[in-house]
Amino acid sequence: MVQVASISQRIWDMKYRLKKADGQPVDKTIADTWKRLAGALAAPEADHGLWSQRFYEAMDDFKFLPAGRIVSGAGAERNVTLFNCFVMGAVPDDMAGIFEALKEAALTMQQGGGIGYDFSTLRPKGAPVDGVGADASGPLTFMDVWDAMCRTIMSAGSRRGAMMAVMACDHPDIEAFIEAKQEAARLRMFNLSVLVSDDLMRAVKEDAPWELTFNGVTYKSLPARELWDKIMRATYAFAEPGVIFIDRINRLNPLNYCETIHATNPCGEQPLPPYGACLLGSVNLARLVSEPFTEAAHIEEEALSSLVATAVRMMDNVIDISRFPLPEQDHEAKAKRRIGLGITGLGDALIMCGARYGATEAVKLTRAWMKAIQRAAYLASAALAAEKGAFPLYDKEKYLGSEAIMALDEDVRTAISEHGVRNALLTSIAPTGTISLFADNVSSGLEPVFSFKYNRHILMEDGSRREEEVSDYAYRLFKRTYGDTAVLPDAFVDAQSLSPNDHLVMQAAVQEFVDSSISKTINCPESISFDDFKDIYMQAFDLGCKGCTTYRPNDVTGSVLEVKAENKDEPELPLEQPSKNTTPIDQGDAGPVTHLYQPLDRPEQLNGATYKVRWPESDHAIYITMSDILDDSGRTRPFEIFINSKNMEHYAWTVALTRMISAAFPRGGAVSFSVVELKTSFDAPGCHLWGG
Repeated sequence: MVQVASISQRIWDMKYRLKKADGQPVDKTIADTWKRLAGALAAPEADHGLWSQRFYEAMDDFKFLPAGRIVSGAGAERNVTLFNCFVMGAVPDDMAGIFEALKEAALTMQQGGGIGYDFSTLRPKGAPVDGVGADASGPLTFMDVWDAMCRTIMSAGSRRGAMMAVMACDHPDIEAFIEAKQEAARLRMFNLSVLVSDDLMRAVKEDAPWELTFNGVTYKSLPARELWDKIMRATYAFAEPGVIFIDRINRLNPLNYCETIHATNPCGEQPLPPYGACLLGSVNLARLVSEPFTEAAHIEEEALSSLVATAVRMMDNVIDISRFPLPEQDHEAKAKRRIGLGITGLGDALIMCGARYGATEAVKLTRAWMKAIQRAAYLASAALAAEKGAFPLYDKEKYLGSEAIMALDEDVRTAISEHGVRNALLTSIAPTGTISLFADNVSSGLEPVFSFKYNRHILMEDGSRREEEVSDYAYRLFKRTYGDTAVLPDAFVDAQSLSPNDHLVMQAAVQEFVDSSISKTINCPESISFDDFKDIYMQAFDLGCKGCTTYRPNDVTGSVLEVKAENKDEPELPLEQPSKNTTPIDQGDAGPVTHLYQPLDRPEQLNGATYKVRWPESDHAIYITMSDILDDSGRTRPFEIFINSKNMEHYAWTVALTRMISAAFPRGGAVSFSVVELKTSFDAPGCHLWGG
């Protein structure tokens, strides 16, 4: 095991290191973590010792990176799932079914799984509700309920809840869906994407009308370009919603004979059927480059193929050892045995091979590497099928006849024909933000390097902050090899110097060899014109992408990655890279949101103020006391809240709310969260704690 940067050690300690209930570490080193994982994932094997050793060797030196859920949970004997995310079952269009779906979502998130939902199944706002003499409130009101649930039931561990909501482009409420997150504090726990059909894209190109319908009833007709422009203007200004080309996803799905996909996981790289599970792992290309920074730099295809074969077997075993929040998820995962094998470190690997991200040589190398991964994955899965059996819903004629499988090399199709295939779908590209930082800060997923060297504010376990220099893996390797004064070659390009087209051609190059989908953000300059911005999405469709997400810094959303004012070459990153479609919380006038893992200690004395408030429904005033604390950064922050009144009618309710708020304040986070909670909490008629 090589030495890694201190920030990588810290992320391991905070997120992936197994510890006892009292905080004492079980994993003494990162190598111990790999041994724990290898032993757990080899459990289904007859020769446990052999495969435990091979799995360990695959993970050693960060060559293969199982997803974070696996790294933190495998072998831990905890009641959590090893699957990162799920697409939930279809939401029934009735009250009982809606809240049963909400219950399923809560149970899934409680075990650590992110969730994706298609809300197109719910009748639009204003539609009649049979038997009650009322009109429907529409899907967005129920999305608000999901959002509140997610804020309450966070994912297991320190990871916050993640949800994706999608809606069909012909749903009558699609315009409200597109604009939903433009309302302050609404649906903050959701990523939003529109399911865009081939028919809509055709109508946009032909300037044809577009009908919004539900259950055969047309609610509205408008020009297709008008709807398309609403989507584009929303994402231009607010970074959401994303776009999913759903017909292409279903057409290229080799399982389209037994499933129809309507939604994706929260980051979009896994389009899944109802109760589908998202199992992820990434080959670290940056660790596989031989003779880096020379004309002979390359990735040995034999070594890459061998690593992929081991990774496929390892991920297949995850299906058998993982817990599942719901029996439906267990059945779906084992009936099709989907895995999402992807890559990370692509940006660094290209630099090490002397190829500029987005240039012709980079596209050529990327295609060659991805083709080798795809080929090795299917051959390994066919060999596993010969040994352990094909996935239960395998239909030889229909599977081999699918458009996606027909595109594979003939010898791969022959192997599948002879043995079947163990895993119905095999490849997917996840964002890999935190896991790549853990792996000595290689570039994440298929993204370029953001910046080669910068300072980052690190939150310590005791709540204190420290600033630490962070540098990119390829950058450090080059400087270590050639000296600190060596001039960086032309291949050293970062995200700041790339055009949207550079991003787009790389996404399209990778998509050809990925049978699921890709999490990729196309960074756009703030100055890009609206017409040029729209053209990115049209090009993404024409180039064969399955979806498109952009990010353009602006006054509304700010910038996800910001450069420090005193040194334009040193940006600050959040601890975890924001997932696809994530809109940063508006910082407002209070400054940046503070996120802490451990609560601040309470001093004996706090400063504060008491406010006298009168309510129309009560004869007695309410006295609200707010106490503040000065944190380590020198910023005054709210710490506690107390409420007193002669009116004791709602005493228990008031105490519960103030205790909740007082528990949240010392741990940091968005104070606006508490405001939203208070606005939506009430007991007696007219008695809202905040805002009347």
